[in-house]
Amino acid sequence: MDKIAAVEKALRTAAPDALIGVVTSAFVEYYGAEKVELRLADYGMRSLQTVESVPFVTEPVPIHDSPQGRAFGAQEPVVTSDPTDRSVEVHLPVTIRGDRMGVLSARLPESGYTQALLPEMQHICEALGHEILVAERDTDLYVLARRAARLTLAAEMQWQLLPGRSCSRPEFSVGAQLEPAYAIFGDNYDWSASADHLTLTVANGMGQGIEASLLTNLAVNAMRNARRAGLDLAGQATLADQAVYAQYQGRVHVSALLLRFGLNTGDVEAVDAGSPRLWRLRGRTVDPISFDQQLPLGMFEDTVYTPQHFTVRPGDRLLLGTDGVYDAASPVGERYGERALAHALTSTRLLPPAQVPGAVLRELAGYHGETPLNDDALVVCLDWNGRPAGEARD
Repeated sequence: MDKIAAVEKALRTAAPDALIGVVTSAFVEYYGAEKVELRLADYGMRSLQTVESVPFVTEPVPIHDSPQGRAFGAQEPVVTSDPTDRSVEVHLPVTIRGDRMGVLSARLPESGYTQALLPEMQHICEALGHEILVAERDTDLYVLARRAARLTLAAEMQWQLLPGRSCSRPEFSVGAQLEPAYAIFGDNYDWSASADHLTLTVANGMGQGIEASLLTNLAVNAMRNARRAGLDLAGQATLADQAVYAQYQGRVHVSALLLRFGLNTGDVEAVDAGSPRLWRLRGRTVDPISFDQQLPLGMFEDTVYTPQHFTVRPGDRLLLGTDGVYDAASPVGERYGERALAHALTSTRLLPPAQVPGAVLRELAGYHGETPLNDDALVVCLDWNGRPAGEARD
């Protein structure tokens, strides 16, 4: 049996917490590996944490200053050598459908390594990533490996609600990040793609702590319920509005921006129900995309939402941010605002969208200095590639 097929079969039949053992055995048998370890990116996207039965035994490595981090950031294998013991270390990204999960590292004897082995090693990593997504339903092993510190209960609820941190298809690539990652409460993003549409939403629940997280959970699940029932974008906003109002009677609300992209055309339908904002980078020019603001979800009973429209072109980059980003204050009280955001969007134009949110949030952290953020901060970046003419799907 082909070695790749054998590894895939072994992964499918392994216990959820035994996946890394399967891959280790395969690397030992096929490549003579002396050591194999899997590291997953932490929630703050600052470190790579080892997957191990007892958490926090092995020191994490930084994403921005390590060979493993270079493989994670570049999404390409990184190979380092150690002449003293005649070995090489191969660091391979583990990524599924554009969602960057972590890095698999293996120490191999120098005599047995050739660059021609990298494609099949990478294939094994892809199979491992797919199985981790399935295994996470039945074990906390991989979830625990992602945390460099304890999450607040509100943050635990929010991270479980999120679809992932990045996603790629031929038509688009999208990435997102939340701060403070371990204490987030009300901000949220969501996306779902079908054959011909991408729906992308950003929500910001009023309040703090558990109350904000519960509120956002209600709104996001109401929008998902409406979307899965086949309601249009205005219908999704309306159902979420009714659900929030029925529960809270207007005492609290959720600000939201709902977008629905036509993958064949680049036409975008939008419902602006509150504070999240949108900017577009086209070429080297950054422009805010403004809408007629409508009432936040749950503020009043029977609110009617009216969609608006704009168009994206191949090569466009969109940035969505909540008020925790553009209203963040410097030590002297100056707001981050659109000028600083435009500069951040321009300065990160060469980065892939999965890396842009983290870069913008790091720049934001430098801007406000020691002054703590007064609110959650959420950034979503989307690159639009479009679908070539003649590739429309039924």
